[in-house]
This record gives sequence, C-alpha cells and structure tokens, in this order.
Amino acid sequence: SCSTVLETLHFITKPLSEEEGNFSLAYIITIHKELEMFVRLLRAIYMPQNIYCIHIDEKSPRDYKTAVQNIVNCFENIFISSKREHVVYAGFSRLQADINCMRDLVNSKVQWHYVINLCGQDFPLKTNKEIIQYIKSKWNGKNITPGVVQPLHVKHRTEVSYREYTHSGVPYVYPAKARKAQPPHNLTIYFGSAYYILTKDFVQFTLRDARAKALLEWSRDTYSPDEHYWVTLNRLPG
Repeated sequence: SCSTVLETLHFITKPLSEEEGNFSLAYIITIHKELEMFVRLLRAIYMPQNIYCIHIDEKSPRDYKTAVQNIVNCFENIFISSKREHVVYAGFSRLQADINCMRDLVNSKVQWHYVINLCGQDFPLKTNKEIIQYIKSKWNGKNITPGVVQPLHVKHRTEVSYREYTHSGVPYVYPAKARKAQPPHNLTIYFGSAYYILTKDFVQFTLRDARAKALLEWSRDTYSPDEHYWVTLNRLPG
C-alpha cells in the first residue's frame, strides 16, 4: 500500500526549508533495470515541491514496469513519461527519451526552475538545499552543460551516418557508409556531457526554436547525440 511505501521508505513529505519550498526542481530519470537502486535514488532526491518524470525503457520486463508504476502511483508529483522509447546505448533514442519527458514537464502545473537529468545508476552527493544554493550562487539563470568545440577524435560521431540495430536481441549503434551533410544553420558543434542542469526557459527554447528542431533532426543518425545536442544549443548567441 502507498502508506506502507511512504512510512517504511521514509520519503520526505514536506519542504525542509522555506528556500527549498520556493524553488522547485524538475528531474528526468531514465531507467531500465535494478528496481531497488531506482527506489534508493528516488528516495534520496525526493521533495514534495519538486516534480519527477520517469522514463522506463520500453524493452524493460513487464513486471519491472508494473513495479515502478505501483510506486509512482503513490505520488502526485511523480509520473511516467507519456511516450516511451526502446533505448539503445549511444543512439538517438536516449536523447529522445529526455525530450519526451521535457515535453511533459513544461506542460505540468508545477512551476519548476531547473531540470536535472539522471540515469538509474546515479546517486546524489549533495542535499536538495545544497543543490539549489549552488545553482543560485554560480548559475542563476544559466545552464550547466559544459563542453568544448568538438575534438578531432570524436569527429566521426557526426561525420558519418549511424543507425540503431538489433542482433540476437542485443541493440547497438553502428556506422553506415553514408557521410552526413554539414550541421544546419551553419552551427558549430560542441561536445560535452549528456548530463545537465537546464533552465525552464532554455528547455522551452529547445522545444520551439527552428534551429533546435533542425539540429535535432540532423542528430537522428549521429553517435551519442545527447553529448553534443544540449551543449551546442547552449553556445548559441543569446
């Protein structure tokens, strides 16, 4: 029962400070295995004023999906992504999973300030309050998505076309012989982490702007596009 979940797992049920209560965060968590680890992560980052989008890999076992859904049903501010992907490591599907959650989050009633993406094997080193204070102190109104101009040793990721395949039940990404066209809008490609802390304004920009949409389409057949997509858009003037 939900009361048992809340009591035995000791979820926090009210904001721990006024500062936290007035600064809601959004989380995107992409998961596919290890239910207990997911619950530990969720319990560690859970705050009732925040909002959480959970993306479950579509190819995960049915009983795993059911178990996650049963937990999520106990909370008004946690939900399963409305669209799920068959996620392939280093494939476009991994980026699409985040974007699916972003579309859901911008339509939520919670007035969140920043979104943080995690995978099921992450775990926080800071408290919710420490994360908020760090954002406010150095990054107020800015994104945390560090990167550099695409290094030579990863140029192949965007110079040739990659496709998602499945062999003997194992999904993977493999290069095709076709060379890709230059990036749209004469964009300079940057390379960085697939993990980020983004402002709500920036998220709305990436979902609506013509350059962002064009870069997303261009990135469909690149290798690990989540490692260039956010950081490249973040370097656009303005």
